[in-house]
Amino acid sequence: MRATLRWAHADLRARRGEALFVVLATAGVIASLLLAGALLEYAANPWQRVFTQSSGAHVWIHTRAGADTGRLARLDGVSGSSGPFPTTPAGAELAGAKAALELRSSGPAEPAVAHPLLGSGHWLDADHRDGIVLERSVAAALWAEPGDTLRVRGSGGTPRTLKVEGIAESAEPRFRQGETPGIGWVLPSVLAEVDPSGDHRGQAIGLRLDDPGDTDFTVQRAVTTLGADQIAKVSTWQQARSDAEGDNRLLGLLLGLFGLGALLAATVAVTGAISTRVRGHLRDISVLKAIGFTPAQVVRMFLAEHIAFALLGVAIGAVVTETLGSRIPGRIGEAMRLWQVLPEHAWVPSVTCAGAVLAIASATGVAAWRAGRVPPVPVARAAVPRSRRMSGTTRLALRLRTPPALVLGWRGAFSRPGRSSAAVGRLAVPLLLITVALGAWSTLDRFEAHPEKVGLAARLTVRSEGLGDAEVRGMLSEQPDVAVAHPGAEVEALVPGQTGTITLRGLGTARDPYPFSVAEGRAATGPDEAVAGQGLLDLLDVRVGDWVRMTVEGSPQVLHIVGRSIETEDAGRVVSTALDTLRDRDPKLTPDFYRLELRHGADARAVSSALASSSHGRLEVREVPNPADDLSAVRGVIVGLVAVLALIGLAELSTTIGSGVRDRARDLLALKAMGLTPRQIMAVIVASTGFVALAAAAVGTVLGVFASDWLIDLQGRSSGIGAGIAQAPSPATLALVGGAAVVGAVAVSVVPAARAVRRRLADTLSDVL
Repeated sequence: MRATLRWAHADLRARRGEALFVVLATAGVIASLLLAGALLEYAANPWQRVFTQSSGAHVWIHTRAGADTGRLARLDGVSGSSGPFPTTPAGAELAGAKAALELRSSGPAEPAVAHPLLGSGHWLDADHRDGIVLERSVAAALWAEPGDTLRVRGSGGTPRTLKVEGIAESAEPRFRQGETPGIGWVLPSVLAEVDPSGDHRGQAIGLRLDDPGDTDFTVQRAVTTLGADQIAKVSTWQQARSDAEGDNRLLGLLLGLFGLGALLAATVAVTGAISTRVRGHLRDISVLKAIGFTPAQVVRMFLAEHIAFALLGVAIGAVVTETLGSRIPGRIGEAMRLWQVLPEHAWVPSVTCAGAVLAIASATGVAAWRAGRVPPVPVARAAVPRSRRMSGTTRLALRLRTPPALVLGWRGAFSRPGRSSAAVGRLAVPLLLITVALGAWSTLDRFEAHPEKVGLAARLTVRSEGLGDAEVRGMLSEQPDVAVAHPGAEVEALVPGQTGTITLRGLGTARDPYPFSVAEGRAATGPDEAVAGQGLLDLLDVRVGDWVRMTVEGSPQVLHIVGRSIETEDAGRVVSTALDTLRDRDPKLTPDFYRLELRHGADARAVSSALASSSHGRLEVREVPNPADDLSAVRGVIVGLVAVLALIGLAELSTTIGSGVRDRARDLLALKAMGLTPRQIMAVIVASTGFVALAAAAVGTVLGVFASDWLIDLQGRSSGIGAGIAQAPSPATLALVGGAAVVGAVAVSVVPAARAVRRRLADTLSDVL
């Protein structure tokens, strides 16, 4: 043991730089992974962010107006309360869009518990008594922004015009058309004017608990305290979180994939660094065995030393990140502050650090096992290397009078295929993952810039109230920005076996068919032909070309599935045909809605306002939801993960450069003997590193394009949307990534190359063993 400790101490003194690099690389990897985890949690779970930052209530209890809700705030286990707030139901309309509201009376001062988080605008002001603050989900449904004017009608009251003062986020259940009303905060005087009689008044109080697990017990005590007849509705934090997580499933899976990829890249980088360092000790290992060390002792010695490095690096990375991470300006610091107060933070950092130590220990174990097999007598390399035929590439380069530095750099980069392939592979991993991340970015751009290619040809949906088909068509034809109005109807159909229901949609006509995005097969053109989403094909276990029999309102409907369309609604469980086909079964069928294709460059909100004005509010206009809206948060995280992967790639470059300089130490002596100047030798080393980076960039970007398409389409199939939505990064973007990798490699290699050419002649001669 004493000899082991003395050797470890001597090794640290002799190779301080290498040991410091391993420790710092490990610390950097841990810091990157922890920051990536914070970013993932920040983007994938926005509800938790809102709940934490707003000191959200665990239970919201809606009661009758006369209930003594103050008693609920004094229940055991209740740490704070918000309200009670007088409430009344109302309907809101803006630019043809309509939504049900729960108006909630609040003062100019925001509550301390469950206070809404303002995203834009400002809170209620006593000087502007006609103001309203809308919850974000209902504001999106109404296309409302600060400064807009809403038309609000209460139950039995006269219509009232209110100005949107702000848009806020709340941790309560979000707005769902026909299910859950949205929240609008107003001053008490506005509530009294909207519902002057008070017949529909109620109260809402939020309770924050000491133990979130006591939610059900608290609700039972509240019902017992007030009486079941006084309770109108109860919502809990579990219900609100489940509602929010349902819409962020795809985002969570996508970001989880990025996190696993970052972990893989980090593990590969640290493994390469440790393996390279152990390989640099081969001569020392031979000496140790010659003086009596057994293979098992050598293995234990290297394993103990590098596990100590790993523990030190992990501890430094974790402590620095936990201490200083929240002080980083911008989204990263905000994400870290949020993450540190979440329940997951109690175990995720520990698991991450333990996993990193295990990965490093595994990599070190393999390298140490190889060290244990080193023969006790060092084998000197031949003084004169065996002659090898000059490669065709080298001969061609010499014929073309290529500068010697490039020729020698190419030869040095790939003279040892095994090690060169390993270096290229390790550096290609972060580049591959960066390409996958950029593929996700390009796919989001496709949804936003070219929605017609992903099943979103129509931008607006119009429904009428008491108007006939001819009247609606006349109103739509008067709008110059409406290119085509496709009539449509939806009915619920029983699947074969009558074990579930699907959506049967008739959209467009035989004369003017709807432009479905068909990813497989062809569009439906004939009678009884239809296209179906991936979710429906999976549900019925059918393929394109099959016939499907379903039951609609007691009557059979047989359709021929001729194509698979990209469906973004109802998890893809939709079968679409022409409206004429549905009319063959029911001649009295009339359109329920109209899908509007707008002219290029038309503003959907302006068209909606024009339709609402021309119809005097008898047309309800809604924007067709785009899945990219729920994934907008991923853009900031992609930027952060690309930066993390770039740092991991930089660490791998440092390992590759150090290994290359050491392995070619005798070659540098030969180059000096040939008469090459120090500047030319530096150029050889830099060119060698650049060629390795160029090969890694080519491999990483090409494989990344295929991996990106496969992963995104795989997620599309599993979510019911279907394959065919992936969009690879543009060639210019891929060229920029590859160019940045090569330029970065060249820049990083300049300093090590300068140090290598300044080495003394005696130092280089010692490397012949």
